[in-house]
Amino acid sequence: MDQAPEDEVRLPPGLRFLKALVIVLTLTLIGGVITVVAVIVTRMPQAVRPLPALPETVRLPEGTTPRAITFGEGWLAVATSDNRLLVFAPDGRLLQEVGLTGP
Repeated sequence: MDQAPEDEVRLPPGLRFLKALVIVLTLTLIGGVITVVAVIVTRMPQAVRPLPALPETVRLPEGTTPRAITFGEGWLAVATSDNRLLVFAPDGRLLQEVGLTGP
């Protein structure tokens, strides 16, 4: 027995519609992935900022241990284990000391 030629084999109408929906969904997903990758590639260089410049030396008072460090424009703050916040200038000199209260 011979196989029927390709043009004679027809899918039922519901199955043809489903096949078209799957094709459209696939193309939409491919377009979405390309768009997301393009946005990430074009926007990522703008989002990455250089790290702030660290002073050459920062001298903490005796017996203190740094717990957290944060940077601002023109200052560096160090939270210590004895509940103080030490604010330093970019050259490393102490500008301000703030006592913290709380648990």
